[in-house]
Amino acid sequence: MNREQALELLKKHVKNENLIKHSLATEAVMRALASRLGADAELWGVTGLIHDLDIELTGGDIARHTLEAEKILREHNYAAEIIEAVKMHNEAASLKKREDLFHKALAAGETVTGLITATTLVIPTKKLADVKAASVVKRMKDKRFAASVDRGVVLECEQIGIPITEFVELALNAMRGISEQLGL
Repeated sequence: MNREQALELLKKHVKNENLIKHSLATEAVMRALASRLGADAELWGVTGLIHDLDIELTGGDIARHTLEAEKILREHNYAAEIIEAVKMHNEAASLKKREDLFHKALAAGETVTGLITATTLVIPTKKLADVKAASVVKRMKDKRFAASVDRGVVLECEQIGIPITEFVELALNAMRGISEQLGL
């Protein structure tokens, strides 16, 4: 399945523009991570794009999230590797230990895109270009900020061999590359 087909499938199931933008940001971050780690950027990027394919279908229900996506992805003959990564990225999956580099990267990459976006929204005049990695890392430690975010998931980036500040900087640069699409 190529990027265009994945984007079409995403837009078929996700109508909220902010969720689509989050998926585009995650795709960009996953491609950057794959390049940094010598992995398959197309595989990782497409997976980042469709990771929340069922978020509207499940109403954000964490227990059901990814189960509907698994069905959809199987119907469209996605590779088992992609399906498993999508299943392992969400908060409910964090109860299971992620062993695979790909799974850890998707979970951490998806989470950090949300934190970066939230950082830009805290100050309405701030643009993505102005966000510093240190401010995102600082906000990650602030329990009042994005209280629903499992910061442990972001720290999985260190388990794949990338220090947290470098990881956030890599994510910021990837998102800056598509900042106009993201409206940030």
